[in-house]
Amino acid sequence: MAPRATVDVEFSIRVTEPGLAAISVSAAHADTEELTVSWHGDSELAEFEHGTRAEVFDLPKGEHRVTYHAERALIEPDPEPVALADVAVFTRPSRYCPSDRVAGLVPPAAIKAKDTKAKVDAIVRNVHERLSYVVGSSRPTDDAIDTLLAGEGVCRDFAHVCVTLCRFLDIPARYVGVYAPGLSPMDFHAVFEAGIDGHWYVFDATRLAPRQTMLRISTGRDAADTSFLATLGCELDFLGSTVFATTDAALPVDDGTGLVVLS
Repeated sequence: MAPRATVDVEFSIRVTEPGLAAISVSAAHADTEELTVSWHGDSELAEFEHGTRAEVFDLPKGEHRVTYHAERALIEPDPEPVALADVAVFTRPSRYCPSDRVAGLVPPAAIKAKDTKAKVDAIVRNVHERLSYVVGSSRPTDDAIDTLLAGEGVCRDFAHVCVTLCRFLDIPARYVGVYAPGLSPMDFHAVFEAGIDGHWYVFDATRLAPRQTMLRISTGRDAADTSFLATLGCELDFLGSTVFATTDAALPVDDGTGLVVLS
């Protein structure tokens, strides 16, 4: 019987100007799930490519509490093909991944590697060794170059740097928000996928949790496409969150080098 993952999320917001807000916390391919907001108004589901879903609420003024619960069997799917449209989008520079400005910052081992898998491995290894993981060290406006110059960051920064370096080498790469059982401290997590031999595989330069038990939340060019909370006309203050992602089996060992498919 396949192991199962359980996700529980709770966060609070204070809306100061009413309007639309998009909440994107749904785990891809969940067997059961429930999203609740303390204000019981109508919502509309927006679905995007690559499994991203957002629930859009028209929120009035006041404080609101959001909760999400999901359960899912952990069965590794077949790898997703890299479509021609993916190549066109995910090899280009983006807001946080300025791949057209990193000449001279790409690790020589990645440039010299003879195949795509070896190039991605060299990038992940270099970023893991080059950056220090420091909670609270980066700003929401920092892009991959800011992170490389600072030498430290959090998961979103590690992912942005890897995506940027891959794209410089014409390797399709996309940013992914995930739930990561085993992550400590527990929070929303960010990793990236690279196109290798025509299929998408997941990598994580932080090495803070095994990739085999991660659950996809959202996928995009970078963090600008994958926020779990986005204002669409309203104004709000974020009051804090808790995230728990667990499995009912022992966590697998992940040396970071194998090809792993993210569902």
